[in-house]
Amino acid sequence: MLIALAGGAVVGLALGALGGGGSVLAVPVLIYLLGFAPPAAATASLLIVLATSATALFAHARDGRVRWGTGALFAAAGLVPAALGGLLSARLPEWLLTGGFALLAGVAAVRMVRRAPESAAVRRGAPAVAGAGAGLGAVTGVLGVGGGFLTVPALVQIVGLRMRVAVGTSLLVVSVNALAALLARGGTAGTLDWAVIAPFAGAAILGAWDGRRLAAKVPGETLRRTFGAVLLGVSALMLLDTALG
Repeated sequence: MLIALAGGAVVGLALGALGGGGSVLAVPVLIYLLGFAPPAAATASLLIVLATSATALFAHARDGRVRWGTGALFAAAGLVPAALGGLLSARLPEWLLTGGFALLAGVAAVRMVRRAPESAAVRRGAPAVAGAGAGLGAVTGVLGVGGGFLTVPALVQIVGLRMRVAVGTSLLVVSVNALAALLARGGTAGTLDWAVIAPFAGAAILGAWDGRRLAAKVPGETLRRTFGAVLLGVSALMLLDTALG
């Protein structure tokens, strides 16, 4: 219970402050600290991230930090890929899911640690936005991640949004993608340990509100680099475990 509450608080802080990163922290906690199998951890992560991101979205929308049109296009393009990815995930071996997740987390960590000035962003048209959304949807479905840790950089570098607005808009994309991936997984949620997931999700929802306030006080660059360093360590440990297992 204590691990679930602590893990949920950290996941909520990440989603509320950065617009993503909840799943890349939730999945390792569920697997290595709470004993979930990778497929169950992916499904549980989607449930937790959906509840948390929807709550955080409301808070950011109230502050005027959500671009609904851009977010809707990005999310809509990922619906079918997310659903197909969810179906594919059930047919993949556990080691492949864990290894793929670790590699993706490592790539995301490097992108977060490296400085990417907002002035370098190049505004692209609707096809580029839709293409990025479709790719993120596929990742969400297969690996059970909300995709926010990749959505935020895409919204900044491809769409040209400023960091704080990209964080809020990312939460819309994360919510839609997580819901689509969950629906594709069918009845797998019925086999989950709700005694663990419920407190995890509750703590994450509360943490998301604190994350939103933290984002308003701490520079986005500092938040992004700190999170990236933590994520890089998690990725390295998961890759090592996959190689040794």
